[in-house]
Amino acid sequence: MGRQATGRGRNPRGQGDRLRAEIIEATLRLLDELGDDEALSMRAVARAVGVAATSVYLHFTDRDALVLATLRRCHDDLMRAADRAAAGADDPAGQLRARVLVLGTWSSRHPGLYRVLHESAVNRRPEMSFRHEVADSTTAAVRRCMDAGLAPAGDAALVALDLRAAVHGAVALRLSQPQLDWPPLAAQLDRFLTRLVGLRSADPAPATDPHREPQTPAPPPARSGEH
Repeated sequence: MGRQATGRGRNPRGQGDRLRAEIIEATLRLLDELGDDEALSMRAVARAVGVAATSVYLHFTDRDALVLATLRRCHDDLMRAADRAAAGADDPAGQLRARVLVLGTWSSRHPGLYRVLHESAVNRRPEMSFRHEVADSTTAAVRRCMDAGLAPAGDAALVALDLRAAVHGAVALRLSQPQLDWPPLAAQLDRFLTRLVGLRSADPAPATDPHREPQTPAPPPARSGEH
């Protein structure tokens, strides 16, 4: 115990931000392992970083403040990854597909963080308003598809909500029932895009996209009864 507390020297003046970042990094790892922010302790975070618990409290007043900052970082990283993937697509349909694929694959690869991000009691705090950015960016991506004639015109916000509900449902079921014979996630997401959004074109994610699954051809778009 003493070894962990003394294994790290004092941060030089001006490097408090670095320690704060290391604390958040450690919390990300622990939350992904635990899948429950209520099971997280400040002492466990301090041990993971190699500092005394008092050092953690200098940056975060309590566990909820630490969890909130960590979820903010998690969300920002996820949004940047989605933006990068979308930037590599050729048209609005490909951009929407790339964005949804990143969100879906990240959630399936980080089940613990996914659960905390969506199930934590901290989610009910007004400071968690940044979560609306995912909804807003998805709605904007759907609207661009409609404006470009790549999807039937309609209520972009409602269509985006249907799409997000389907993606979250698919991820949640895969996590709770992994024994089922699941199709590749990319293929399932393509079906959501054609049947819920009505995409007439789905540009595959670039081969350099680290979130990409093995390519599966998108099913043909639905023709009637869509909106």
